[in-house]
Amino acid sequence: MNININWYPGHMKKTTESIKSNLKLVDIVYELLDARIPYSSQNPSINSILGQKKRITILNKSDLADPNINNKWMKCYNNNGIDCVFLNSLNGNGIDELVNLTKKIIDKNMIKVMIVGIPNVGKSTLINRIANRKSTKTGNKPGITKSIQWINSNNGIYLLDTPGVLWPKFEEENVGLNLAFVGSIKDEILDTVTLSLKLIDKLNTINKMLVIRRYDLENSISDSYVTLENIAIKRGCLLKGSIIDLEKAANIVIDDFRKGLLGRISLESPQEG
Repeated sequence: MNININWYPGHMKKTTESIKSNLKLVDIVYELLDARIPYSSQNPSINSILGQKKRITILNKSDLADPNINNKWMKCYNNNGIDCVFLNSLNGNGIDELVNLTKKIIDKNMIKVMIVGIPNVGKSTLINRIANRKSTKTGNKPGITKSIQWINSNNGIYLLDTPGVLWPKFEEENVGLNLAFVGSIKDEILDTVTLSLKLIDKLNTINKMLVIRRYDLENSISDSYVTLENIAIKRGCLLKGSIIDLEKAANIVIDDFRKGLLGRISLESPQEG
């Protein structure tokens, strides 16, 4: 059961070029990663693009990730001399720590910051938190921000927002899957049933009780397809003639994972990266 995942709209190539050309205008870069998939959510070309530019690595959506795994990632980054902050940009947890760390690294009255990251990682939400107003459009789908934009704030930080950037080809299937699981790739281009089956398999390797508890399933179920059929029955995902609507059930599983309804789950730990 293979799934081919690639999504690289034309504006992403232009954004990469724009990041390179605007890098000289900023003092420091915020690199947003998804705390559930820090390895998969880092653009592999970002290090060469940023070069020696000062940077803070931000693990956003940390409230959705396993706190024990979060601690392992923090230790990993600290051991490698990387400035790192865990963040929940939706409720603001971590914002003060981020601002204070920025001012500690860059001693200026007005600090210019570029924000980079993959689609749907929370860049616009972070900007609105720092600026303390709704400056940029946000959404729970990738590709909302389409152009470079500057945003001023009241705390001495001037922000340069950039659209989410992926890379042309995912060399590792696992990376593409993880990006699809968290919603960084448009669902419209994906086979959601196959994706949900892959997600169920992944969740079962972490803890078989995650899916069982959420959907009140029998402990004996091990096959992901049978599991999805049972979830469909439990949630009333039926078409005319009592035909099981697998696509509806698949969307429920994917959505529940993204919202944290299955629990705080990390799909990667440091030793995997």
